[in-house]
Amino acid sequence: MLTSLDSRYDVVIVGARCAGAATAMLLARHGLRVLAVDRGQYGADTLSTHALMRGGVLQLHKWGVLDSVKAAGAVPIRQTTFYYGDDLLTIPIKPRDGIDALYAPRRALLDRLLVDCAIASGAHVRHGIRVDRLLQSGDGRVAGVAIRDKTGEARNIAAGIVIGADGLRSTVARFVGARAYVTGRYSSAVVYGHWEGVQLEGYRWYYKPGISVGAIPTSSNETCIFAAVPSSRFFDAFRGNIAAGHLRLLQEVSPGLAETVVGARRVGNLNGFAGHTGFFRQSWGPGWALVGDAGYFKDPLTAHGITDALRDAELLADAVATGSTAALEHYQQIRDGLAAGVFDVTDRIASFDWDLGSVRTLHEALASEMAHEVRMLAAREDAALSART
Repeated sequence: MLTSLDSRYDVVIVGARCAGAATAMLLARHGLRVLAVDRGQYGADTLSTHALMRGGVLQLHKWGVLDSVKAAGAVPIRQTTFYYGDDLLTIPIKPRDGIDALYAPRRALLDRLLVDCAIASGAHVRHGIRVDRLLQSGDGRVAGVAIRDKTGEARNIAAGIVIGADGLRSTVARFVGARAYVTGRYSSAVVYGHWEGVQLEGYRWYYKPGISVGAIPTSSNETCIFAAVPSSRFFDAFRGNIAAGHLRLLQEVSPGLAETVVGARRVGNLNGFAGHTGFFRQSWGPGWALVGDAGYFKDPLTAHGITDALRDAELLADAVATGSTAALEHYQQIRDGLAAGVFDVTDRIASFDWDLGSVRTLHEALASEMAHEVRMLAAREDAALSART
């Protein structure tokens, strides 16, 4: 299988999920020769609660991917409801920038569609590939990758730049010694699963001091239902029987949601994440860059991670296509400027050191930060359209 690859590419991307596949697609559309490799299998699922915020949907729309997401059965989300104890706040999704709904496709669907679009754009994508090490030139610049497939066949691939899109525990970040220069203070733990036949409209987020639960309609008539607590409570909350712990938390925060779960059919297993504090890593250097969770990770409680990945894929692809060190430095600066506010608010929400009034105020601050992000992404699209006309 490896013999079918070229010996050199302009860009090699390690990781072909939403961040890596989107970056590969965009770089191929810039006319670069791109190889993306992933150790997992094509169309495999991964830990994720799926929700896309408006910025992420906007990215899929302007790349021409959103219609495929819709056609594959992702449920349109036309409102978001926050439950603060007995008080609720429903926010309609207003049509704007060509977007009239949000979506939360399963990752097995979203990642596969992005891979398909990357291939259609001219990128080479290979799954079941492990990166053994990075190649270096005489001056220490990253110059490619040494890869191996599941049969043990190995090959060296030269590259103008290697991009790590390989997640929270990035192999590329470890190989290049990318340091974290900002770290969060708090983290949440979450257990989630998928249920068929749950009739709930829109995203639903429920809060009680010390606990957050939620329901996210996704694809294939399934709804993701999660329960989150501070990481320090993870083992106590779910010890012995994860399903019982999950249901117990739902009952404590929303008896109605718990009753809905009991009456529905679960699809697959429950999934758990014990938590990890957020960080900003140095995300570029001589011959390398990082994107997605490899370069910037924040607690998943505010469900903004996929949107981050799709936003940053475009920022990095434009920087790499420009081809200068200054452009890569600018990529990190722009990313950090857009992400810092959301990161800070998310960290404070993940502390669970709030009452219902203060968490509502934090959500208002989060909404303001996300609105700023959308304005920037829409302005980039307008600028790109103007440049083409």
